[in-house]
Amino acid sequence: MRPRFVVRFYALPRCRLLRSSSILVPGKTVWRRCKAGRLAILNDAAAYFAALREALLLATRQVYIIGWDIHSQTRFVGPSGQADDGYPEELGAFLKALLLAKPDLRIDILVWNFPPLYAAEREWNSVTKFTAGVSARLRFCFDSSLPLGSAQHQKIVVIDGALAFAGGLDLTIRRWDTSAHAVHDRLRIDPDGRPYPPFHDVQCMVDGEAAASLTEIAESRWRTAGCTVEKPVAVSGERWPASVPVQLRGITAGIARTEIATASTPAVNEVALLFEASINAADRFIYIENQFTSATDIARLLAQRMLEVPQLRVLIVTPKLHSSWFESQAMQSGRGGFIGQFVAAGVMDRVRFLYPSVRDGEADAAVMVHSKVMIVDDRILRVGSANLNNRSMGADTECDLAFEATSDAQQKFIARLRRRLIGHFCGVDEQEIANNEADLFGYLDRRAEGEAAKSLRPIDPAASAGGMAAMVQPVADPREPLHLDRAATRMWTPRTILAVSGLAAALAALALAWQYTSLRDFTDVGFVSSVISQPARSQLAPLFAVAAFVLGGLVVFPVLVLIAATAAALGPWMGFFSAGAGVLLSALTLFAIGRVLGQARLQRLLGRRAGRVQSRIIGKGVVAVAMIRMVPIAPFSIVNVVAGASKLSLRDFMLGTVLGMAPGIAVMAALGAQIADLARNASWTNALLLALAVLAWIALCLGVQFLVTWWAGRRT
Repeated sequence: MRPRFVVRFYALPRCRLLRSSSILVPGKTVWRRCKAGRLAILNDAAAYFAALREALLLATRQVYIIGWDIHSQTRFVGPSGQADDGYPEELGAFLKALLLAKPDLRIDILVWNFPPLYAAEREWNSVTKFTAGVSARLRFCFDSSLPLGSAQHQKIVVIDGALAFAGGLDLTIRRWDTSAHAVHDRLRIDPDGRPYPPFHDVQCMVDGEAAASLTEIAESRWRTAGCTVEKPVAVSGERWPASVPVQLRGITAGIARTEIATASTPAVNEVALLFEASINAADRFIYIENQFTSATDIARLLAQRMLEVPQLRVLIVTPKLHSSWFESQAMQSGRGGFIGQFVAAGVMDRVRFLYPSVRDGEADAAVMVHSKVMIVDDRILRVGSANLNNRSMGADTECDLAFEATSDAQQKFIARLRRRLIGHFCGVDEQEIANNEADLFGYLDRRAEGEAAKSLRPIDPAASAGGMAAMVQPVADPREPLHLDRAATRMWTPRTILAVSGLAAALAALALAWQYTSLRDFTDVGFVSSVISQPARSQLAPLFAVAAFVLGGLVVFPVLVLIAATAAALGPWMGFFSAGAGVLLSALTLFAIGRVLGQARLQRLLGRRAGRVQSRIIGKGVVAVAMIRMVPIAPFSIVNVVAGASKLSLRDFMLGTVLGMAPGIAVMAALGAQIADLARNASWTNALLLALAVLAWIALCLGVQFLVTWWAGRRT
């Protein structure tokens, strides 16, 4: 049974509510403070699409659509699932029809220029599908201004500079759903007719100063992407859709952004600073809806605030699982680290990590949570595009709207909204949530343990672990732009070019040595290969090969010969794995010897050479080891012993060895038989094959060097 405890909500003293200090500080936590003339919070895509569709029908001059993704076949309809205004239901056809009906209207669409990794999830040839058959008044621009690895993640639509939408929703497929989040909904299908799970998100609609400010952000994003902005024209008339009730008037709003530094502008991290200020201002209750929870710095700050304020409680609604393998490894595993901060602080009894679940008879489904909402003490309301992950704090572009209550009426509105959001996940109205706020967590626990059709269920911490996270997360969820272009610049130095040339020369010299020096009888690949694969030892040949690497390492035998011979003797696959195991075991053995010898004793044995090798390794970890493996500055055995005698960690040493040796082992395994044949029977054909092997090895080495160079730049 889950331990019970009571979450009590106490009325804030008026002096606290009406205090003059604000967390919305222009130039720090927000870009600008402004007033939202009117405000409506749109819960789920059906409500958002209906409101936006009606507002677009009122547009006369200029529409900006800024997004992470956009799809021409998006079902652009309201809760009924049908259009009743005479315009097409699909987004692309709707926009084209709108332009035909409004000769003075321009529509500018800006979408992130996504990498090939996302190609399978995106619409092919979006530009043509949106612009074919229409005039130049519809422009479709891909935002390629961001560094590789960063994303344009803002989700903004502005209409005539007078009405704006911002939040977590893109105008793309697999987003449409009603707040019922039914297990089965015949309208919840993608363009291929495939159903998708229930989907939840939140968007806000504002006018007045807030809409004008969001228009500036949209125009700025459009310019940054290299597109031209038309001169604004003053417009008159109503843009607020008549079917959407005004929920609040005149509330103070702040706009927080994440923007990436350029040659002429500094980075903007208002999103992260606003999270920090909001958490530090919390006294009673924080409600969060967010797609991703992997920013451990935010979790650590939350946990620390909970230690400082014993009555503070936190409710976080997040997805049960993530859809793709890439997301599950990067973000779900990151969620494990996020939750771990609360465990370490000992405050797990005052925090809940829950996911929405719906049930229909024997069938059930988890609701996909895509929203980015935060409510603090019913005084601060935040809706936007920023996730609680690392990349939203610095690597992607983001835009959040934060509303701060300065009156009882505004605070009551935010409280009702919070109850309405929690209630819609539980299938109850806001009054039911209000009636149970004295023991809110207990109420949610009881619904989850019962047979309720809709409930918030606990996240299983075990589902947040992933074995590949250490490798995937730094790329999928970086704290700052990857800047792979800078890594390439750092990599292609005269020293690197010289090292690559030296590698090619060394391999060529090795091939000549096999044929023309007195060592040919002992380091002949064919000879070593025949020894490894003797019939009497055929079943144990892989183990014999591994042992040969260990023994060869002890006598400083050329490791390249052993790799090629193993591949020639055992074939590509078995040769690859046997050589890899042999290299690692030999490296580990010699590393241990170096640890036992120690730095001072080793330098007495090996002299200056050990010092030179060690100076390349100490303090540079994985990167240095990988570089030395790919472009050797000393024999394999000496590097292993020296690394052991240094302060280098075993983890960095082994990882660097894997990164540095894998390209060579792969090439040798693929062409081992040809290399062995060259050793026995020199010919132009075999020499050409060896040259191709050398080129392949160099190409692989350069690829790995590029990655480790980028990694080194990020770590420093």
